[in-house]
Amino acid sequence: IRVPFANSKHATIAMQVIDVDAELQRAAVKRTLTVDGNDLVASFATSTVRLARLTTNGFLENVDLVARTISEFGEDSERKQVIST
Repeated sequence: IRVPFANSKHATIAMQVIDVDAELQRAAVKRTLTVDGNDLVASFATSTVRLARLTTNGFLENVDLVARTISEFGEDSERKQVIST
């Protein structure tokens, strides 16, 4: 799964935040996260299709949360606050 971000710094932040949480079924799910340019790249190996779906959904929920947090509190939001004051 490739998830584009505004820049490589944001992709790296997302990778670091998501990588902290280990998979719940470590023996059945292997996850690899890397950054390629501005993209966060996730690779999964699972023992069943059901686990692949659950793992992918959980990952995408985490990506959504991180992206919204970066949008709200990242460098761009700091600039908006300075401009509006």
